Amino acid sequence: MNGPPYPRLRGADLVQLATVGPRSRPVRAALSILGIAIGVAAIVAVLGITRSSQADLLARIDRLGTNLLTVADAQSLTGERIQLPTTAAVTIARTPGVRYVAPTADLLGVQVYRSDRVPVYRSNGIAARACDAALLSALEGQLASGAFFNAATARYPVTVLGFEAAERLGIARPQASTRIFIGGHWFVVVGVLRPLELAPEIDHSALIGFPVAAEYFAYDHHPNRVYVRTDTARTEAVADLLAPAANPQHPETVAVSRPSDALAARLAVVDATTSLFLGLGAVALLVGGIGIANLMVISVLERRGEIGLRRALGAARRHVAGQFLAESLVLAMLGGGVGLALGVGVTATVARIQGWSALVPAAAVWGGLAAAVAIGAVAGVYPAARAARLAPTEALRAV
Repeated sequence: MNGPPYPRLRGADLVQLATVGPRSRPVRAALSILGIAIGVAAIVAVLGITRSSQADLLARIDRLGTNLLTVADAQSLTGERIQLPTTAAVTIARTPGVRYVAPTADLLGVQVYRSDRVPVYRSNGIAARACDAALLSALEGQLASGAFFNAATARYPVTVLGFEAAERLGIARPQASTRIFIGGHWFVVVGVLRPLELAPEIDHSALIGFPVAAEYFAYDHHPNRVYVRTDTARTEAVADLLAPAANPQHPETVAVSRPSDALAARLAVVDATTSLFLGLGAVALLVGGIGIANLMVISVLERRGEIGLRRALGAARRHVAGQFLAESLVLAMLGGGVGLALGVGVTATVARIQGWSALVPAAAVWGGLAAAVAIGAVAGVYPAARAARLAPTEALRAV
């Protein structure tokens, strides 16, 4: 004759039983929760910081534009440096799809100093560069103070400083009497540019007009870098035409690039770094799961008397197994919740420091919690099975 059926274990009772262990040993439970929390926090923070960084980078690319191209002289097959023709800017401007063309030239050997009293070796890495009024339009640049060149001022010894150059020279807002010493000549500073992220070489330059560069420094009218702003929809097509347009006889000696590609390349670096840190987060989760499993095994050994008493009072094996499995899940869920809060907090803090908009992807939130629950379930299987296999008589010997 079959014995009486085992009573059902209600969900509320199971939850209450699952919290007995953590409530009775809070320090041990907290240490086990910590491993899961660190793993979840790492996953959420890495994905959140990555998404925030990528969103900021994409916004900057959109703001700066992907339609800026640069044409520069390059080396021939024999390693010889071949200058761009003096007509490069004119022929490039005739290319369909080109909106603005701005030639520039490095004035090699021309040093820039705050005054004629500064030692020769303290040039601060500031370059002298010749350009014309089209540069501001081509780069979509803005002035921090003062004015840029025009057809009249480009003929006189006046200069516009890039943002970094101005900082190194200690010039924030030039006055009418503000002068710097360029190549043995005094130049009046008439303006300071805001940072140009797509043209950092301009940030570190003192800009002067082509006419005065030819008069003072024997500039030979060969540009070595031309900035080209195109119609956005035709940028790829224009890029293919710029080399032969700049130097029809030797197009292979012309280097054409898109500065925004350097920013876009950083996305790949961010993705690679993200994979590394996600791997570390997964390892932390695994360690946390092992910690929970170890705690539960010890808990089964310490609570054999409790297990035996429950079995003697009519609890089935599945009830005992469910209790310890639920306890493991409770620990994992607590760790997941703490880790989620930590991860979101770290993301918000880093985003605020960097000036980003904090973004935490939903996949990071639910993925982190799901991973914590899965780890907790796996960690609790063996201890639950071991507790369920204990015979009542054997377990009661521990009482």
